[in-house]
Amino acid sequence: MMEKETRYFEIFNKVLELTDDGFIVTDIDGIILDINEKYCKFLKTTKKEAVGKSIFKFIPNSKMLDIVENRYTEESVIHTYEEGTTEETKVIVSRSYVEDDNNNVVAGVAQVKFRLDSLDAAKKLMEQYSTLNYYKEQYQALQENAYEFDHLIGEDPVFEVQKRRASHISKTHFSVLLTGETGTGKEVFAKAIHNSSDRKDYPMISINCAAIPNELLESELFGYEEGAFTGAKKGGKKGKFEIANHGTLFLDEIGDMPLSMQAKLLRVLEEKKVDPIGSTSSIPIDIRLICATRKNLHEMVLNGTFREDLFYRINVINLEMIPLRNRRNDINLLAKYFLECLNEEYRKEIDFSEEVKICLYSYNWPGNVRELDNIIKSAYAVCDGLQIRLKDLPSRLVRDKQSDVNQLEKEMNYHKAMEKFEEQLIRNYLLQSRGNVQKAADLAKIHRSLLYKKLQKYNISIYEYRKR
Repeated sequence: MMEKETRYFEIFNKVLELTDDGFIVTDIDGIILDINEKYCKFLKTTKKEAVGKSIFKFIPNSKMLDIVENRYTEESVIHTYEEGTTEETKVIVSRSYVEDDNNNVVAGVAQVKFRLDSLDAAKKLMEQYSTLNYYKEQYQALQENAYEFDHLIGEDPVFEVQKRRASHISKTHFSVLLTGETGTGKEVFAKAIHNSSDRKDYPMISINCAAIPNELLESELFGYEEGAFTGAKKGGKKGKFEIANHGTLFLDEIGDMPLSMQAKLLRVLEEKKVDPIGSTSSIPIDIRLICATRKNLHEMVLNGTFREDLFYRINVINLEMIPLRNRRNDINLLAKYFLECLNEEYRKEIDFSEEVKICLYSYNWPGNVRELDNIIKSAYAVCDGLQIRLKDLPSRLVRDKQSDVNQLEKEMNYHKAMEKFEEQLIRNYLLQSRGNVQKAADLAKIHRSLLYKKLQKYNISIYEYRKR
């Protein structure tokens, strides 16, 4: 029996040692039978000094005797200590009496929650809640923009082939390098690859290597421990690799990453673990890496500004994005999509005039899809009617075509404008097919015999396109 009591006593003491709360036990006369170290520190005493002494010596306004004598319990009440006797003046206390098997009161017990500890715990919970809320918002934003290949706008045959290829790539775990001009939709393709992969239930984390100062890039990617450097956040910070674990990490503009960081990135990819700044232990990671750049990395390797070993590590699969000028059939399709989004948002029914459609089709789009999106928004903002007209477009779009437009306006009507538009379309199909009528008809999605009639109507010779 004594062994059992001793064991329980040891367990009880261990619990009191581990808890952040203060505990005290007294007999029916208020003599302290037990007290844990946390409460001793709070009362500015020691366990050796406190046990066997009256509770009133340390807490003159204690209610313990009243609790024992009148047999009642208090839960989570505020107790105020006399000033100068304790570390804090107010705490939250729960008190109760203790009975034996014969219903005789044998002791009183109190649990004390220290205000500063409670505030610290609340602060930690709030920080965790804020972090959780941040990721919840990020997740919701991703869901609202849950790009998948079926949602990507475009009917150009080359673009369709590119989508199918990317869809096949998404079923693997290989690293992907997306190259091409700015504004061609590299991040959109990265999101579609992620959302079509078996990692879609985990996050895709994006970071623009060109937008973050070199001295901060390491901490953003790998994270850091508390106190790792001056200004380090209390509690440390997770890096993008750790946050993206089991998901996808998208490194945009990787061609702007400094050589020193390239070496550290290569090590992480080879060892599949990260070392947060200031940490003595590594964190294993499992991510799918997708990188993007507008630069010629192969040329940078030859110039010594990009590591050759890293280039081959990230360039397992390469997707070269198609400039918008090379998929002209999609220009007005995309413009219509952007316009419909704006109409839905602002509850309007604005449309494009025919001359604007011709102008959009004819422009070279150095900024690609992003430039098209921005120009539609700009024109929408200044449009004062139910149609976006040439006067609503930036001057650079209409400058090259102004002479053609002036001629059209002299005799402008719907049929004339559409015929001009159709002729330009046919010439573009022939240009893409190098004068091959069957291929041009396939691009236009019309029968070859109909295309021959159109060629005759507009007096277009296929031979001039075969020479190009």
